[in-house]
Amino acid sequence: MSSHAEVRLVVPAKWTLVPLALAQFICSFAGSNMNVMLTDMSQDLDTTVQGIQISITLFLLVMAALMIPFGKLTVQLGRKVCFIVGLAVYGLGAIISALSPGLGVLILGNSLLEGAGTALLIPPVYILVTMYWTGLSERVRAFGIVSAAGGIGAATGPLIGGWITAAFSWRAAFGFQALIIVIILLFAVRLKDPLAREPDRPFDVVGAILSALGLIVFVIGILAADNNLLLSLGLMAAGAGVIALFFWWVRRLERDKREPLLSTALFRSRVSNLALVTQNFQWLLLLGTSMLVASHLQVVRGYDAIETGIIFSAATLGILVSSLSASSLVRRFSQRTLIIAGFVITGVGLPLLLLVAAVPGAWPFAPGLLAIGLGVGLMLTPSVNLVQSAFPEEQQGEISGLSRSISNLGSSFGTALVVTVLALNVAGPGDGYVLAMVPLIIVAIAGIVVASFLPGRATTSTRVENSHTG
Repeated sequence: MSSHAEVRLVVPAKWTLVPLALAQFICSFAGSNMNVMLTDMSQDLDTTVQGIQISITLFLLVMAALMIPFGKLTVQLGRKVCFIVGLAVYGLGAIISALSPGLGVLILGNSLLEGAGTALLIPPVYILVTMYWTGLSERVRAFGIVSAAGGIGAATGPLIGGWITAAFSWRAAFGFQALIIVIILLFAVRLKDPLAREPDRPFDVVGAILSALGLIVFVIGILAADNNLLLSLGLMAAGAGVIALFFWWVRRLERDKREPLLSTALFRSRVSNLALVTQNFQWLLLLGTSMLVASHLQVVRGYDAIETGIIFSAATLGILVSSLSASSLVRRFSQRTLIIAGFVITGVGLPLLLLVAAVPGAWPFAPGLLAIGLGVGLMLTPSVNLVQSAFPEEQQGEISGLSRSISNLGSSFGTALVVTVLALNVAGPGDGYVLAMVPLIIVAIAGIVVASFLPGRATTSTRVENSHTG
C-alpha cells in the first residue's frame, strides 16, 4: 500500500553513518560476545553452560520475532523515534544484565529487553540508509559500512568480550554496551527523519502476535530436541501452523482492503526472495560457527575467555577486509558473483575447522575462521542491497523489518542448531563438534545453489520495476 506521508529532502551529513553503523555494530556484538563468557557466566550465576547458551539463542529469537512488527511501527511512530526508543530499551537491558544475580534476570535484561530494543532500532537503520543515499554506488558504500559494522561486531564480540571478561568481569562487557548506546544517542538526537510519521495509520495487532508467536514456538521446538524429540517436533509443527495462520490472516486483510502487518507484495520480487534466503544462511553460518567453535574451545579444551576471543581475531580480520571492499568490488563484479564467491569461501572454511577438531592448540582454527570471515563479509552488503533496493520508499519499513527478521532468524537457527546438537552429545564432546559442523556445511552448499539463481547483473531497475508491480 502506498504511503501519503510527506517526503522531506534530507542531505546526510558526514557524521550520519556513525550512529547507524555503531548501532548495527553493538547489536551484532551482543549476539556473539557472550559466546566466550560461557564458563565465567555459568559459574557466577550458578547455572549451566547450556543455560547461558539458551539465553543467547533467546536474545536472537526475540530480535527475529519482533523485527517485523517493530519495523512496521516506524510508519506510525517515525524512524527517528523508533531508533531512539530502541536504543533506550537496549541500554536499560544492558544495565539489568550487568547487575543480574541469576539466569532469570539475565534473560530479562539480555534476551528480552536487549532483544526488543534491537528489534526496534535496527529497521530504522536500514530505512534511513536507503532514504539518505539514493544512488547505487553511494548506497552500496553506505550499506557496505553498516554491514561491515555488523559483521565486525559479530566477529569482534568474542575478542572484545573475552578481553573485558579477563581484565575486569563479564558484567563489564554489558557496561561496555551501555556506554556505546550513550554515544549513539548523542548522535541520534541530531538525525532527521526523511518521512513524516503517520500516527493514524492502522497497525495489525493480530498479525504482529501471530508472526512473533509462530517464530518463537518454532525455534523453541528446535531447542527442545535434546530433551524430548516428540515435543520438539510438535512445537515446530505448531510454530509452522501459526506462521501459516499468519499468512492466511494477511491475505484476508488484503481481500478486505485493509492494511496487514506484512504485505504479500513483498514476496513478489524473485530477486528479493532469493537474497533474503542468502541473508538467512549468512547469519546462520556466522553465528552458528561462532557458537560452535567458542563452546568447543571453552568446554572441551578448557580455554578461558581471552584465549578463546583472541583466536576469533582471524574471523574479524576476514570480515573487515572483505566487507569494506564491497563498494569497490561491486563495480567490478555482479552482486550475484560476490554472494556465490562468499558462500564458496565460507564453504572452504568449514571443512578446515572440521579437520582440526582433533589437532591440539587453538591456532589451527585460525585459517578456517579467516576463510569464514572473508566469505561472510563478502556477501553481507550485496545481499542487503538487493533486498532494500527492490522496493520503493513507502515499503521500506516493511521490507527492513522483514529483512532484519530473516537475518536474525538465521542467527537464531544457527545457535539453536549448534546448542541442540551439542546438548545431545551422542558420543562425547569431540563427536558433538563434528556432528554440529555437518549441517553448517550443508547450509553453505545450499547457499551456493540459491545464489546461483540470482540475476547476473542486478541494477537499480529492479527497484523501479517492483514499485509498479507491488
